[in-house]
Amino acid sequence: MPVIGVTASTEKEARPYLEALSPWDAEPLLLLPGSVTTVEETLDRMDGLLVTGGADIDPARYGASPDPAAGLELNPGRDELELPLLQGAMARDLPVLGICRGMQALNVVAGGSLIQDLPGHRVEGKRGEEASEYHHIWISPGSKLAATVGSGGKVRVNSTHHQGLREAQKSPNLLASAYSLEDGLIEALESPYHRWVVAVQCHPELRRQLPRHFQRLFERLVEEARMRANSRSS
Repeated sequence: MPVIGVTASTEKEARPYLEALSPWDAEPLLLLPGSVTTVEETLDRMDGLLVTGGADIDPARYGASPDPAAGLELNPGRDELELPLLQGAMARDLPVLGICRGMQALNVVAGGSLIQDLPGHRVEGKRGEEASEYHHIWISPGSKLAATVGSGGKVRVNSTHHQGLREAQKSPNLLASAYSLEDGLIEALESPYHRWVVAVQCHPELRRQLPRHFQRLFERLVEEARMRANSRSS
C-alpha cells in the first residue's frame, strides 16, 4: 500500500483530504507542524505527497514584504514544515498533488511569487462544504490535469481562496494548465520536468461542490505513488 504524506495545520483541517484519499487504498501519513524530525527521514517513508489548503504563505518566502491591507493569516510552522518537504519531494521526483495553498506553495518552491490579496475573492464566514462561491475555469486540453480528470475545456469549480497568481507571478519552471474564465487567474499548475506534479486552486476534497471526475486527482496521485512503491521494492 503506497504511503501518501499529507500536510496540514491541524488534524481537523486534514480530515476532508484524508477522506478523499480513503477510497483509493493508500496509507496516509499526516504531517503537522512540529511533527517532522528531518525532511529526508520523512521523505524516506513516503511514496507521494498531498499538499493541502490552509493559511497564507509568508511573503518573505518569495522575497516580498507583507501587504498590510491583504489580511494575511500566516502559519510560520506550516511554512517550515511544508516548503522543504515539497522541495525534497520534487528533488526525488515523488508524485505530488497540491490543492489551493498547495498550488501556491508549489509556485513559491519553484521560484514564483503570489498576489497577496485578490479583490472580491474572500468568502467571509464560510468554510468547507458551506462555501458556496463558484466560478468557471478552462482546463487546457493535452495537459496532465486534463488527462487526469478525463477532459479539458470549461468546468465550474468552487472559490475559497483570496490569494493566487497570474503569468507575472508564475514560476518559469511550471506550466499553467487551467485559467479562470472570469479574471484570467491561473487555476492549475504542473511541472514539465517531473513524472506527475499537478496542483489546482480549487478544492476537490469538497466532493459535493465539484464534478465527480475531479476525484480522479486523488486516484491518480495514489496510482503514481503505487508505481513508485512497486519499483522501489522490486
